[in-house]
Amino acid sequence: MSPRPDPLQQYLSWLRNERRLSTNTVGAYQRDGALLASLAGDRSLSSLDARDIRRFIAVLHGKGQSPRSLARILSSWRGFFDWLARKREVAANPCTGVRAPKAAKTLPRALSPDQAVRLVSVEDSTPAGLRDRALFELAYSCGLRVSELTGLDLSHVDRESGEVRVTGKGAKTRIVPVGAHALAAIDAWLPQRKEMAKPGENALFVGRAGRRLSPREVQKRIKRWAAAAGLEVDVHPHMLRHSFASHVLQSSGDLRAVQEMLGHASIASTQVYTHLDFQHLAKVYDAAHPRARRSKSRGKKA
Repeated sequence: MSPRPDPLQQYLSWLRNERRLSTNTVGAYQRDGALLASLAGDRSLSSLDARDIRRFIAVLHGKGQSPRSLARILSSWRGFFDWLARKREVAANPCTGVRAPKAAKTLPRALSPDQAVRLVSVEDSTPAGLRDRALFELAYSCGLRVSELTGLDLSHVDRESGEVRVTGKGAKTRIVPVGAHALAAIDAWLPQRKEMAKPGENALFVGRAGRRLSPREVQKRIKRWAAAAGLEVDVHPHMLRHSFASHVLQSSGDLRAVQEMLGHASIASTQVYTHLDFQHLAKVYDAAHPRARRSKSRGKKA
C-alpha cells in the first residue's frame, strides 16, 4: 500500500501550478507550512483545532515573533486549511476566529520631496550610475516595489505612450504612467545596457554579469546613492514607493488613483498614506496658522 500523499506538498503544488504564484510567494507558504508541521509534532495537520492554533501562536509570540509576522503566518495557515476544507480533509478551518496579537501601528517612512529629488538626481556617468539613476527615477516616478523593478523586461516600457507594464503581487498586471525624468534616465541607460547585457537577456536592468539585477543589489546601491546625496536617513528601495504615494496624494488628493498605481488590492492598504498627508498638513498648520502660533506661545508663558 503506497503512503498517503503529504497534504502540505499537494497544497504547495496547487499554489505553484494552479494558482501560478511566484517562486518567492510559494517559498513563503512552504516555510509557514513547515513551521506549522514542526509545531504540530507527530500529529497530522488535519487533526488540529482552534485551541492548537492559538497555542502555536502563543508559542511563536513568546519566542519573539512580531504581531505583523504572526498575522502573516496565520493568513498562510488559514489558506492551507481552506484548501483542506474544500477537499473535505477537515470539517472546519481551525484558524477561523484566531487572531494575532495587535501590532502597534507604524506609518511608513517617506522622504520629503526635496530629499527624493536629491536622491534620484545624483550625478554618476558610469554605466552602473546611469543604470541606477534610471532605476531610482523609475521607482520614484511609478511607486514600484523592488521586485517589480527588477522583474521589468525591455518590452514592458512603452516609450510612445509613456507607460510601463508591471507585474505585481499575485501575478497581477497593471499599467502605470512614467514621468519625463524617468523616461529620459531610461533613454540614457539603454545604450549602456546594450553593451552590458548577455545575449538573449530580456531584463531592463542588468548587473555586471550581464544578467537581471537582483533586489539585494538594488538595496545596496540605493544606500550608496543616499550617502552620495548627503541624506542622513536609512534609505531603502521601498521608501521611494512610500514617497511616491505620499507626494502624489499630497498633490492630488486622489486616493483611488494612488491605489491603482500602487497595485493595492484593497484601498485600506492605501489609506495609510492619508495619515502621512495629515501629518504634513498638521506641520504646515502649526508653522503657518496665526492661531496655532499664538496658542503655542501662550502655552510657553504658562
